[in-house]
Amino acid sequence: MSLEVAVDKALSHFKTPLPHIARFCLVSTFLEDGLRMWMQWHEQAEYLSMSWNCSYTAACAFIMYNLIGQLGSVGMVLLRFKIDLACINLFFTVLMQTIAYSLLWDVQFLFRNFALCGALLLVLAESKVEDKSLFAGVPSLGENKTKSYLQLAGRVLMVFMFLTLLKFDMAPSQMLQNLVGSILMVLVTVGYKTKLSALILVTWLNLLNFYFNAWWTIPTHKPLRDFLKFDFFQTLSVVGGLLMVVVLGPGEASVDERKKNW
Repeated sequence: MSLEVAVDKALSHFKTPLPHIARFCLVSTFLEDGLRMWMQWHEQAEYLSMSWNCSYTAACAFIMYNLIGQLGSVGMVLLRFKIDLACINLFFTVLMQTIAYSLLWDVQFLFRNFALCGALLLVLAESKVEDKSLFAGVPSLGENKTKSYLQLAGRVLMVFMFLTLLKFDMAPSQMLQNLVGSILMVLVTVGYKTKLSALILVTWLNLLNFYFNAWWTIPTHKPLRDFLKFDFFQTLSVVGGLLMVVVLGPGEASVDERKKNW
């Protein structure tokens, strides 16, 4: 029995809970951000009013929109209610926060936001149903093209998360980590041995996340705690996106799917 077949067999036992776990991980960064805005309302409002040179009321309105919008959209995704609208709102939230917090020129944050958008595209892909034939009894001409393209775009965008983890260090261990990570990124992107590659990346990314972003070990009064917490939940969302790749498979736009026709 090949490793890929063994993985598929093992995953079959988690067919029911895995999509729920994937969705929860994926929206975790929005859940954490919405709760943080509630807990740090005054600090956030002061920072935004100073950064934008606007009134405190305008800053509060921005925070209110983000708080309600994010928590509401998280609930909609988890309950699988109007997922299209929820994802559009979360995309808009990512864009607004990138501009509001001056992250547009910070390459690392920008790349992570790209990866987060990729993960959201996979949630959107999951909500899409097969295109139905226009005529009863006539078979459909293949899978839903929109769903396949969403899956492809989601996989491509999630690569940006791993680009932020690459370090140009000549140490053998770091070079090996870069090489293995790059190979797995390419495999997931093109959709070759997709589920196995995505599972390996989930394991690897989780290990790095819990080791480097252990925000719970930092005292609450230190600013570093918030930065690590932000990174931790953003990374967890990308892990959710990779789990969604495992749930959905690579889709039509992948090497795995093309292999079936060879």
